[in-house]
Amino acid sequence: MHLRNSGIRSKRDREYFNSFPIAGFSYYDGVFAFKNLKIGSEISMRLEPENIHDERAVELYFEDHKLGYVPRRENEMIHKLLNMGHEVFDARVQALYPQKHTEEQVRVIVYVVKAGR
Repeated sequence: MHLRNSGIRSKRDREYFNSFPIAGFSYYDGVFAFKNLKIGSEISMRLEPENIHDERAVELYFEDHKLGYVPRRENEMIHKLLNMGHEVFDARVQALYPQKHTEEQVRVIVYVVKAGR
């Protein structure tokens, strides 16, 4: 599943759901995408059912670059909703910390969006 909810602008159309650093950022395309990431950049979420390490794995992408995953301790509800076909999330870059350890350089914020948006 590939999820994108562009056009969400109004606070009335969304509600805060979760926020986290990207798990595995240093193992995927983070180094190639970092210079193009900005606060507010859209992040897409995709289920990865064949992941042998986490049956609830949710991949995070910026454009065609896989950045990593929703951390395991944070992915249960996101996985359940995506797995049942509910496209209710809008994920964005919340913060960038170039001087921090690679696994803490990008923070993602996830909103639940109003039905019909």
